[in-house]
Amino acid sequence: MQTSPGGPASTPHYVAFLAIDWADQKHIWKLYLPESGQFHSGELDHRPESVELWAADLAHRFGGGQIAVALEQSRGSLFYMLSKYALFVIHPVHPASLASYRKSFSPSGAKDDHRDVDLILDLLLKHRERLRPIKTEDPRTRLLAFLGEQRRNLVDQKTAQLNRLTDNLKLYFPQVLDWFSDLDAPLVAALLRRWPTLPDLKTARCATLRKFFYQHNCRSKQSIDQRIGQISQAVAATTDSAVIESCTLLTPVLLAQIVVLVQAIKKLEQRIGQLFAQHPDAFIFDSLPGAGPALAPRLLTAFGTDRDRFATAADAASFVGIAPVRKQSGKMCVVAFRYACPKFLRQSFHEWANCSIRFCDWARQHYQHQRDKGKGHHAAIRSVAFKWIRILYRCWKDRTPYDHDRYRQALARRRAPQPSPVAWPLWKTAAGFSKLA
Repeated sequence: MQTSPGGPASTPHYVAFLAIDWADQKHIWKLYLPESGQFHSGELDHRPESVELWAADLAHRFGGGQIAVALEQSRGSLFYMLSKYALFVIHPVHPASLASYRKSFSPSGAKDDHRDVDLILDLLLKHRERLRPIKTEDPRTRLLAFLGEQRRNLVDQKTAQLNRLTDNLKLYFPQVLDWFSDLDAPLVAALLRRWPTLPDLKTARCATLRKFFYQHNCRSKQSIDQRIGQISQAVAATTDSAVIESCTLLTPVLLAQIVVLVQAIKKLEQRIGQLFAQHPDAFIFDSLPGAGPALAPRLLTAFGTDRDRFATAADAASFVGIAPVRKQSGKMCVVAFRYACPKFLRQSFHEWANCSIRFCDWARQHYQHQRDKGKGHHAAIRSVAFKWIRILYRCWKDRTPYDHDRYRQALARRRAPQPSPVAWPLWKTAAGFSKLA
């Protein structure tokens, strides 16, 4: 699902205007009929059967005409229930907008569901030009967007479990963290299942350890000899039986969760790769330096397939949250970080810009220029992302892949400073992750 940041090209005709204040079990609704000026209200159970009967009654009553619906949701169970009916054109209302609107009439903070539904309907009737109706993307693009978010959530969950495993091992078996850089590797899980503690591992013979490492695809003689030597010299971190027993009971639980998450992430990545390869716009986002198989599908779904969705590149940068917010009053002018935006989309462009400085010379040069001006790392990355969005917007509008040489020629025509090859020694690997030194 998408909302268009620009205003509507033409005002559609609606046979009725509907506001819904949603809840977990029951929803309060209020309907306005423009022809008669009448209002109707009621309650709706949060059950698919109830929504089906209610929607069928409205469709029969208004002869299939479209109804503008204001809802304090752009995603969620009620939203998806209503979106399957063609007669509803959903105008999502931001919770912060409704809260501010409510406060203007109730400075005391008084609130109830019936008053809220009145305010939502008032917003729809008086300020509909400022509410952006939902435009439905094609199923393939929406599926790609959902899978991309789910994959990211699973990656975050895996990171959390790896952190818990790290903290747990530090208590009783910290040597594992030195011997293996990737705790989610099958070798680590197999070793901890077979030898839960360091004393158990030290009882194993060298031949047994060599055979174990070979069976788990560790074939480097130098690495095996080094690990066996470290095992023989290792000293237990603690002899407290309470700590050891509690930690050894928790470790296999964490390892099992990590294994399930790793398998689920691989399955999602395979499906995302299939959908992305079949998408007609894949060639545009596949040409972006640093995007790769994880970020390219996320960037594709951020722009979507509706070429009229963004009027300018600035609209796209503001919508995804990369463009800053300008606050001016009198002589005061402040440029601040944009908080109100789709967080996942902002994260996608931020991560891509961060990756691009390793593969693109002008992005790396612009990043370093921002750092030299005193900007922090994340502020400099957002500046790189802002420039990338302008380029990507034009590629997306023209259905043209990114061409690095063409961009350099454009810089030359504008007599802008040309990116020069810069040595990039600022990256280091720590705990299995690449990060800035």
